[in-house]
Amino acid sequence: MALGKLPIVPASFFGIVLGFGGLGNAWRAANEVWHLPRAVGEALLAAAALIWITLLVLTTAKWIYARPAALAELNHPIQSCFVGLAGLTTMVIAAAVLPYSHTAALILFVLGFLHTVSFAVWLTGMLWEGGRDKAHTTAALYLPVVGGSFVAASVAANLGYGDWGELAFGAGAFTWLAIDAVLLHRLYTAEPMPPIIRPTLGIQLAPPTVGALAYINLSHGPPDMFIHAMLAYGLMISVVLLRLWPWIREQPFSVGYWGFTFGVTSLTTAPLRLIEHGETGPLAIMAPYLFVGGNIIIVLMTLATLRLLLQGRLLSPQ
Repeated sequence: MALGKLPIVPASFFGIVLGFGGLGNAWRAANEVWHLPRAVGEALLAAAALIWITLLVLTTAKWIYARPAALAELNHPIQSCFVGLAGLTTMVIAAAVLPYSHTAALILFVLGFLHTVSFAVWLTGMLWEGGRDKAHTTAALYLPVVGGSFVAASVAANLGYGDWGELAFGAGAFTWLAIDAVLLHRLYTAEPMPPIIRPTLGIQLAPPTVGALAYINLSHGPPDMFIHAMLAYGLMISVVLLRLWPWIREQPFSVGYWGFTFGVTSLTTAPLRLIEHGETGPLAIMAPYLFVGGNIIIVLMTLATLRLLLQGRLLSPQ
């Protein structure tokens, strides 16, 4: 059965939810620290929820009416890593609705967590079987276990299940270190990435910054050297990505660039959360500049995406 006029949406489109949801959380933190309008953050989170629902409907339709395309994506050596974002973003939306309903947030979290764990175990098992081309090693490998674990840890802590969050944080942290070594070895020793997959390097920023948010949510004391070290690593990666920007931009803008926003918005939010915990050092000084920068990046991403949509180049109908 044909999907008709409905577009076949790649799983990577869920990265848009991460961008809007992450910036919404940054505005929530800015409301607490600087008393900026809370309505801005809630509007961003509402937009994230609307996009998430739309993508879930289109993804379900893809699996029903365009199963060959869905299976091809699931078995693709790079695109398969994005399939788990359906569960990860469900946990992000759980955090968004938490101030309004603990029960709804808990249900969404459990559903998202189960999807994330199931997919991460399946994909990791497949990767451990070996036979993978080194050219297919990209930062997208972080998403299923590292991204999923850190988001699960952060949301579990907010829901009041910090002990479970600590387990998730451990799974994410040690997997991050392992994949980081593999990815850097590939970047240092193998042939350069072709332009089409260079935007995946933006995901490299996510582990230290998303992990930092998880650590902040799990800890209750003042900022320590470990959290400063995590964010310092994130800042270092962001500077390297800026240096590589002309090289990355050889690939024209696509939705894949939203992979940058997962780490960017976390780097925007984390210093604000640290200020709530008593941070007064360099990260507190940088916080306003990181906040402005994060907002500018999301605005530019949104405008570029809307331009593709208006030009009819965002989605490919079946």
